[in-house]
Amino acid sequence: MTRIPWKCPNCGDGMTAYLAEKPYVLRCARGHSFDIAKQGYVNLLLPQKRGSTPPGDDANMVRARTAFLDGGYYKAFSDGVNRLVADALRENASAPCVIADAGCGEGYYTHNLVSYLREGGTDAVCAGFDLSKDAVSHGAKRAKASGNAESLSFAVASLFEMPLADGSCDGIINLFAPTADDEFARILKPDGFLVLAVPAERHLWGLKCAVYDTPYENEVRRDVLPHFTLKEVRQIRETVTVCGNDHIKALFAMTPYFWKTSVSDRQKLDTLEQLTTEIAFDLLLYGKN
Repeated sequence: MTRIPWKCPNCGDGMTAYLAEKPYVLRCARGHSFDIAKQGYVNLLLPQKRGSTPPGDDANMVRARTAFLDGGYYKAFSDGVNRLVADALRENASAPCVIADAGCGEGYYTHNLVSYLREGGTDAVCAGFDLSKDAVSHGAKRAKASGNAESLSFAVASLFEMPLADGSCDGIINLFAPTADDEFARILKPDGFLVLAVPAERHLWGLKCAVYDTPYENEVRRDVLPHFTLKEVRQIRETVTVCGNDHIKALFAMTPYFWKTSVSDRQKLDTLEQLTTEIAFDLLLYGKN
């Protein structure tokens, strides 16, 4: 929490973490103050932007996603993200390097990335942002339990208004979340990078075959971002077997297909206890223009 270049969401000034008083707070020079929750995260989403319904995943969805991801089904993907970020940092690394996870969810990938970089001797801090308070709370608790709390911070915030100082980040990871080209460019250093993850053509083909009478391949994505230039594409292809109906349903609920699928098609998964499917991801590495 102390090494992150926080920006006050009220006035835009820098913020300092005060951990010698209780409650622990982030505070800017103009006196705007934000309590750090006992779990270790901070809520920087201003009240007028929260809406009447709590945004993001609820506690049940966070638990389901965590159980699925902790099952190791997406470990190859997580490992690929870690390697790509580490390689990108070798070219233009500061000390400590600062990474933002824009749309971090429950923090599975954020946690793995920080652990990987630390084990490789890279002095790195990472800030994860998500609209879901339940998700960032889970991520913060996991960071404390793993001993990563000094290097890993979580905040409730929109990735379209990340509470980080201009030009303060060496890199951004954006894994299946919306992209915010202007905001990403604002927080990155001139030689900063962006890692964008997108599903490849045959991603979750086995799941689609179980749900749809006529499954379809995904379109190839190579997002054109005005402030960035695509430098490299890395492919991750693997076949996994998902065991247990809860994990299968959690996987389906993690996809955009879930919201576009009829109730009758969703019900095809109700009695399925094992599913073998391809997972196929493309990691797109961009450099800031």
